[in-house]
Amino acid sequence: MSRSADRKAVSGMSDKSFEERTPPGKLNERLRKEFGDGATAAERSGSIVLEGVVPTWAGRIAAGYACAGQGYRGVVNDLEVPGVPADVLSPPPVSDGVLDGLSFDVAIVGGGVVGCAIARELARWQLSVVLLEKEYDVAVHTSSRNDGMVHDGFAAKPGTKKAAYNVRGNRMWEPLCRDLGIEFSRPGSLVLFRGSASAAAYPLMAARAKENGVDGWEYWSRKRVMAEEPNATHDQHGAFYLPSAGILSPYKATVALAENAAANGVRFVFDACVLGMELESGRIAMLRTNRGTFRAGVVVNAAGNWADVVAGMAGDRFFSLHQRRGSDLVLDSVTGATQRHIMSMPSLFQVREKTKGGGLVKTNEGNILVGPTAREQPGREDYSTAPEEMRELERHLRVNAKLSMSQVITYFTGVRPCTYDEDFVIERSARVANLVHAAGIQSPGLASAPAIAADVAAMAVDVLAASMRVRPRADWRPLRVPTPELKRLPLEERAALIARNPSYGRVVCRCEEVSEGEIRDALGSILPVTSLDAVKRRTRAGMGRCHGGFCTPRVLEIVADAAGTTPCRVLKKGPGSYVCAGETKRRMAVVVDHAEGVTA
Repeated sequence: MSRSADRKAVSGMSDKSFEERTPPGKLNERLRKEFGDGATAAERSGSIVLEGVVPTWAGRIAAGYACAGQGYRGVVNDLEVPGVPADVLSPPPVSDGVLDGLSFDVAIVGGGVVGCAIARELARWQLSVVLLEKEYDVAVHTSSRNDGMVHDGFAAKPGTKKAAYNVRGNRMWEPLCRDLGIEFSRPGSLVLFRGSASAAAYPLMAARAKENGVDGWEYWSRKRVMAEEPNATHDQHGAFYLPSAGILSPYKATVALAENAAANGVRFVFDACVLGMELESGRIAMLRTNRGTFRAGVVVNAAGNWADVVAGMAGDRFFSLHQRRGSDLVLDSVTGATQRHIMSMPSLFQVREKTKGGGLVKTNEGNILVGPTAREQPGREDYSTAPEEMRELERHLRVNAKLSMSQVITYFTGVRPCTYDEDFVIERSARVANLVHAAGIQSPGLASAPAIAADVAAMAVDVLAASMRVRPRADWRPLRVPTPELKRLPLEERAALIARNPSYGRVVCRCEEVSEGEIRDALGSILPVTSLDAVKRRTRAGMGRCHGGFCTPRVLEIVADAAGTTPCRVLKKGPGSYVCAGETKRRMAVVVDHAEGVTA
C-alpha cells in the first residue's frame, strides 16, 4: 500500500466525488431569490466562483454558504460589499535580501501551530527546510488566540476531515508533549444537559461519538455531576462526559514545536512575507518575499487566515476563507480550583450549528477561559473586542456558581479561518505539482495539528521522492529539554537551582512568579527572542492580574541587556512597536573643578 493510500485508510478520509454537482444555473436561481441580481455563480476549475455586489457582509457570507456542499472542490467568494475594503497582505518593513539566491527542499509558509508541527515532522528527513513567518515570532495570530482545548472529536461532523484529524491528533498530543517537555492534561469535558429533553438526546450523542471514533464517553446523572463538580449549576440535568478532552498552552506548544524543529536543522525566517510566486511547467519555481527571492522543491501552504491568498499566488485558489471572530474572557488563576473539568451547557440544537457554542475551559496554569463567541466579521487580523461580546460571554459563567465577572482579568479575540464547506483543506494541489495545502484550519485545529502535520509532511516527501532520494535522518532528536519553571518546582529543587544560579531567585513577575533566570533562558533560545510579547509567550511574564504593571520595566531592562541595547529600543511585538518614547530624566554628568571650586 502506498503512503498516501495508507494515510487515507488510517484517517478514514476519501477524495471528494464531483459526480453529483448542482448546476450553476440552479445556484443562480437560488441567489437571485435572495439577492436579486447582485450575486452570480459560475464554475471555474472545479470550484464555484461568486462575483458581484451584495449590500451586507452577512449577505456575502450567506451567499457563500448557499453554494457550499454542492459537489464542487470549493467556494471562491469574490463578492464585494460597499464600504468594506478588501484585505491586503502587507509585508513588514524589512528588505535585507537574506533569502536571495538560496534554495531549499521545502518551504513552509506560516509559523502557527500547524506550520511548526509540519516543520518538526519534516526535520525527521535529510532535507533542507525553511519556515517563513511574516511576523516577528511564531504563534502570533490564531495559534495563541484560542482556549488551548484539545477537543475530543465529538462535535466535528462525521465523515469530515475535521472529525478524522481531530481524533487522531487528540491521541498524538500526550506523547508529543512528553517529548517536547510541555504540560498536557486530560480533565475531560462535561456537556451539561439543560433539561430532561436535552438528556433524552444522549443516545444520539453517543452514536455520533462512536461514528467519529472518539475515545470513550459516558452518561452522568445529575447526582454524579454534583458529586464531581459541586459548583456546577443546579439547573443541570446530568451530562455527556468525554474523558479524552485535553488542555495545553497553545502558544507554548507552538514554541516548543518550533524550537525542536530548529534544533533539528529547520531554518526559521521571521518578518518574511511571501509576495508572489513564479511558476514553470506547472511547478512553483521561485518564491518572492520582502527578504529575497529563492527556490524551493515543495511549498507547503500553512498560512492561516491568508492561506487562500497564498494559494492564489500559485494559481490554485479553489477555496475562499471567511473570518469567524471569537472572544474569550480570562479569569483570575484562583478560579481554576472551583472546577475539575471543562464544562459547557449548549442548547439542544447546538450540534447543528457551525460552532460548538463555547463554555468554561480550565487551564493548566489555573485560569479559566470563558468562551469563545462566534461572529462572522471582515478583517483577517482584526482583534478588537466589543461590549456586546462580553455580555454574551457572561451567560457561560452561570454554569459554575462560583464564577462572576469580577474575576475577569482580561479578554482577547481570535480569528478563525473557515472555508464555506466548514472543513479542512489538507491535500496536494490538483493544479500545481509541488504545492501542498494545509488550509482552513479552524477549531479543532489545535487538537488536529499533530495528525495534519504527519500527513502533510508525508505528502511533501512524496512530491520530492519523484525526483530525489529522501532518507530519514539518523541523528533526528525528538526530545526537547525544557527550561526550568520555578513556580512548578518542589522547594528543594528550586533552592538547588537558585544556589547554582542566583538569577532564578530574583522574581520579576510577581503575579506569575517568573524569575529573571527564566526570562534570560527565553532570551537565549534557539529561536530569536527580542520583544516583550515573545518573552511573555514563553514565560507568561506579564500575563497575571496586573497585566505587567509591575514587571514590565524590569523585563524591558533584561531584554535590553541581553540585546546590548537600551530599553527605549526594545519592542513590544513587531517592527516599530517601541514601548518607550524616550527617557523622562537624563543623568547629568557632575564635574567638579577643585581648583576653581565650580560644579557643572
